[in-house]
Amino acid sequence: MQATTAASVNGELLPPRSPLTGWPAVVSVMLGIFVIVTTEILPIGLLTSIGSSFTVSDGMAGLMMTMPGFLAAIAAPLVTVITARFDRRLMLCFFMLLLALANFLAAAAPDYWLVLTSRIMVGITIGGFWSIGAGLAERLVPPVSVDRATAVIFSAVPLGSVLGVPAGTLIGDLTGWRTAFTVMGVLTVGVLVMLLLFVPPLPPVQATRLGVLNGMLRGTNTRFALLLTFLVVLAHFGTYTYMTPFLEQVTHASGGLITTFLLLYGAAGILGNFLGGAWVARYPRTVFGLAAALIAAVTLLLPALGRWEAGAVMLLIVWGIAYGAVPVASQTWFSKAAPHAPEAASVLFTASFQATISIGALVGGVLLDRTSPSVVMLLGGCTAALMVLAVGGMPRRAGLR
Repeated sequence: MQATTAASVNGELLPPRSPLTGWPAVVSVMLGIFVIVTTEILPIGLLTSIGSSFTVSDGMAGLMMTMPGFLAAIAAPLVTVITARFDRRLMLCFFMLLLALANFLAAAAPDYWLVLTSRIMVGITIGGFWSIGAGLAERLVPPVSVDRATAVIFSAVPLGSVLGVPAGTLIGDLTGWRTAFTVMGVLTVGVLVMLLLFVPPLPPVQATRLGVLNGMLRGTNTRFALLLTFLVVLAHFGTYTYMTPFLEQVTHASGGLITTFLLLYGAAGILGNFLGGAWVARYPRTVFGLAAALIAAVTLLLPALGRWEAGAVMLLIVWGIAYGAVPVASQTWFSKAAPHAPEAASVLFTASFQATISIGALVGGVLLDRTSPSVVMLLGGCTAALMVLAVGGMPRRAGLR
């Protein structure tokens, strides 16, 4: 049997831990992020059915995507700072409990405002769990396995797309959208049990303070990370949030076919995650720029080629590959900007990413209600193209290739 291994974080020696107990903890954190990601983007596949249940427009239904992102952006720094001296395992379990309650509330909500209330709870969970969990790999496994454990944790993002959203959409089509949220609530309770069983006590090693975050914001690399993340995530979620209305109104695809399209998109996202992860450490600028360029090309071509099912599905596959590389590219950029403060880097990554999801979903919804799904795609493509220009104009002194 492999011997236990001791490690240190920020100069403090941590208790020895065995890989046999560390990897179940890593998988538990990964599954926590999986249910969070799935819950957050589940309304994308159920948007029209939820909206029709409460007689609200597709744009108004898009608030289900706006609320979590907005609250997560606020919660990421505030919750992390306020709970800096609490055991991190305790906080992970608390956020899983909050997420389970949010899913059950959405499933039982008699009014749309209660659905939005549940999405506020989801946002708080995202901000807190992501900021803590994204940087835990080095405390759960031996140093030699940290990179692999980090990749496992972040694989939850494309897995949420490839398994969670299409499965939730299928359940919603077969038995109603409320059942989809109920199932997510049950799964979240299961993850809570795993966290309690497998994650060891994790006393705080270094408190994340607002001063650390303010110091990071003065760095050139951090500012470029914020700018690039804002542009590409705005382009993506301003358009992808309303992919279901586009496929219904422009492609005229059936409900079952839309589920299949989303499944293929998610599978392509897994491929993009691994491709991006393989290259982003050495070429973050190239990976980030290429992903944005592909998203720009897809969204600009969708109004023309997306009128046919074959064209729509091919473009969605390319889109999935491109976006699959975006989270890992953004997180890597923030990590390189502050290698001395991994939790603070995760906080800024989470806050910027989630704030832009909220803005993108809100802007896309307003445009959808006033124009059409095709116009939304075109404007999203122009935004992604701006990100490509920003990458090209970034000074080499920023230190990233």
